Amino acid sequence: MASQTYVDNMKLRQSYQNLWHVDLMSTMTADCPYCCLALWCGPCVSYMLRKRALYNDMSRYVCCAGYLPCSGKCGESQCPEFCLCTEVVLCFGNSVSSTRFLLQDEFNIQTTQCDNCIIGFMFCLQQIACIFSIVAMIVGSDEINDASQSLSCLADFAYWTVCACMQTQHKIEMDKRDGKFGPSPVMAVPPVQQMSRIDQPIPPPVGYPPEPVYGQPYGYPPPPQGGYPPAYPQAGSHPPPGYPAGNR
Repeated sequence: MASQTYVDNMKLRQSYQNLWHVDLMSTMTADCPYCCLALWCGPCVSYMLRKRALYNDMSRYVCCAGYLPCSGKCGESQCPEFCLCTEVVLCFGNSVSSTRFLLQDEFNIQTTQCDNCIIGFMFCLQQIACIFSIVAMIVGSDEINDASQSLSCLADFAYWTVCACMQTQHKIEMDKRDGKFGPSPVMAVPPVQQMSRIDQPIPPPVGYPPEPVYGQPYGYPPPPQGGYPPAYPQAGSHPPPGYPAGNR
């Protein structure tokens, strides 16, 4: 049941849309002093980052941030500080990954392809070094033993370097969360704009009324249809219907 929940959480993180404030390749240039601190004092930095990720509220602490089957079963409620110390010392890699998952789930941060390649290379190098060590132990060859030792040193260097970069990435992300980069500008949604079209109705005139037509005073009724009124009737003839009585 716990493993299925872990798989569901991993699939859910693939749909996240936000990105880290700084990617793994840029952490050294973004905060070099903190990256060196995370390299030489990894467990101490992991302790500080987990506590900061929990907003310094240790009552919310759960072993490995609740992502492992042992979470919630190690007496965290009685002595969370001691349990966190034990986690970062005995399970350093899990402590770094748990803080990472905690931040990703809080801010909907996805893991980029570049980050996946770096982390995957670290894991593959560790596996290759382990295989070479087993082969060297079975065969007993000095050359293979020397190669396995070199690979183990390279794998350890990659592991501690990647963990230091990850922890620096977490620290910068929480700096952004806590407003240490300044308030982010609020972008207002622009109003909806409509493009001009030929078939749109002509808007009503704005300003003064139009000038009257020449020959007709403004405000007078228009002349009767057909132009001038009919001529006077001939003597002895009856005026047409509708002709004014005063003109007879």
